[in-house]
Amino acid sequence: MASCTRKLYHVHGFDPRQHLEHYFSDKPDMVFEEDFLIFPIENLTKTFLEGHIRGDVLIDLSLGSMIHHLYAPSEFFKNIIILKVRDRCILELKRWLNTRTGAFEWGHATQLHINIEGKSAELQDKEGKVREAAQHVAKCDLDKQNIMDPVVLPPADCIISVFLLDCICKDQDDYVRYIRKFSELLKPGGHLILIGVINMTYFTVGKDKIHGFAYDQDLARKTVAAEGFVIDKCVTKKATGISDLVDHKGVLFIASHKEK
Repeated sequence: MASCTRKLYHVHGFDPRQHLEHYFSDKPDMVFEEDFLIFPIENLTKTFLEGHIRGDVLIDLSLGSMIHHLYAPSEFFKNIIILKVRDRCILELKRWLNTRTGAFEWGHATQLHINIEGKSAELQDKEGKVREAAQHVAKCDLDKQNIMDPVVLPPADCIISVFLLDCICKDQDDYVRYIRKFSELLKPGGHLILIGVINMTYFTVGKDKIHGFAYDQDLARKTVAAEGFVIDKCVTKKATGISDLVDHKGVLFIASHKEK
């Protein structure tokens, strides 16, 4: 497949380390700090500090090998199940979880969380909580009826999905189908948190141009509500990270709960 052709993340994959370096590093020329680091950390931290999202099991279904979105929930969930659709993303994530040499450095994101939370803490304490909670990392297939077949997942109290639907959905029907699948994984009354990019048609990792599903806040809200969720919070932010790496117009945060 030619490098100019837009690839599907869950079918063709990408280099997860390059993805982290492009969009989540602390390099001076990394222009996405406000959109992809501060916005998720700030909204997740504030939402979890409200104290009504907690329980036994949290499932994370997110893009690539990110971990910065797990700082806030690790304070309220001792069992975080991380599911990935690509093996390479699992390997890259496990480098950090197992503190291996050469793992991506997340200290800058950890410090952002500490600053936003406003509590005195050490980087090692925050990162240690994530590592302690995230004991289960596995591959899943979102197109199967049971995404972990033959393993049956326990019903979750909360699902977090960050930037995943933006690149595995080809159209609105896919978006509806995956939201419905997330709902099936939740307990009645369980919480669904979505973080996405608005009106993105592509993003670039190395030489690969990855497909993006262009949608807006209205479509996301209507879909979530139509699938039986009550929206508790919806926040959007206009894109400030301008680069030819990605053509997104903004970022979106939705916190909701499933009607009992």
